Amino acid sequence: MVAPAAEPSITDYVQPGLRDLSFTAKVLSAKQSELKKINQDFSVSYRFSSSNVWLKEPMMLRMESVVDDTKIFYIVNGTKRLVSVPRTGLRQREDLSKAPGKRQTPLDFGLLTPSLFKGLFQAKFVRTESRGDLKGCLVFDLTYLPSLDDTSRNRVWVDPQRKYTPKREWYSQLGGYLMATFTYSDLQAVGGIYVPRKVSVNNAEGKFAGSTAYQNVKVNTGLATSLFDAS
Repeated sequence: MVAPAAEPSITDYVQPGLRDLSFTAKVLSAKQSELKKINQDFSVSYRFSSSNVWLKEPMMLRMESVVDDTKIFYIVNGTKRLVSVPRTGLRQREDLSKAPGKRQTPLDFGLLTPSLFKGLFQAKFVRTESRGDLKGCLVFDLTYLPSLDDTSRNRVWVDPQRKYTPKREWYSQLGGYLMATFTYSDLQAVGGIYVPRKVSVNNAEGKFAGSTAYQNVKVNTGLATSLFDAS
């Protein structure tokens, strides 16, 4: 008898060499009427025409945006989130340990890193794509660990050679319906790490809602942990 072949494991397709990443996210197009069909918070995020973004493993994110001459800082460090508006004195802290869907992660930028699968997501292999532009990509369903009590999920198409996600579908916690589809493109190899430099999003109706370019991409520059202080 021949033993059945083992299913692919998503941990074989993460980018362990990615220690940190920085870039400028510039909104190229935004259709608020279509973005609002995804959800209100998502549409608001596209009102920031440009943001500086820093990511560091494991699970650290910092974003800086300017709206009407007012600078806004957004930091996620593990399960802690801080929103700061120095001009108004606002420093809003939140514990996201029981709200994993509120945590922005490398997955939002089309990237797979080891920390995503250490206490946050679990992955189930679905199939190998056999058609279209994504032929050969491995398809996985990503769900949160049961202890996190969030039934939303992501379906991702993984490029097994370049270890990024050219496509991602986001499904709701309530009813499991499709909320949005993300397409990641304009791939750039930086220091042996493949980084998509453009993301486009369609809502559940398949209508184009917006696109963002990632400019001035820098990889593994040694970002200081202090940059992600959410206290």
